[in-house]
Amino acid sequence: MKPARTETYEHTVSGLLAKRADLFNEAERIRDRLAEIKNDVSALDRVLGTLGYTGDLNAEMPRQKRDVIFGKGELTRAILDELRGASGPLTSREIAQAIVALGGHDARDRKYVSDLTRRVGKALRQQRDEGIVRSGVDNKGNVMWSLRVLHR
Repeated sequence: MKPARTETYEHTVSGLLAKRADLFNEAERIRDRLAEIKNDVSALDRVLGTLGYTGDLNAEMPRQKRDVIFGKGELTRAILDELRGASGPLTSREIAQAIVALGGHDARDRKYVSDLTRRVGKALRQQRDEGIVRSGVDNKGNVMWSLRVLHR
């Protein structure tokens, strides 16, 4: 292995910072373009309405490819694993954030974490109905989840 030419890696750090800035700028351009597209679709919807179209616009949309993040039972297993390893009750968001971190996804992606929090909450309510987990409310009004202790 060849030794590094500099001890400080300043060129590498500089290059990585430049690439990071480029990616953030690209994400901003994509976000702006998405906003433009949503505005254009809204304008088309208004024009269609003005022209007397009364059909269901959402039904006219092309089918979106479903993005499967978890296989059958994977989310429930991940949730129960988190609860097993916890030192106390957890909120749906705390469980979702732990699953995001374990999956290697970006925990700063608010939309992804919020969507996953909703899915975790739904899965937990189903598990509660089956008697596997229990819920309680903390002093701030947050729903807290824990495994139900089964006595044999």
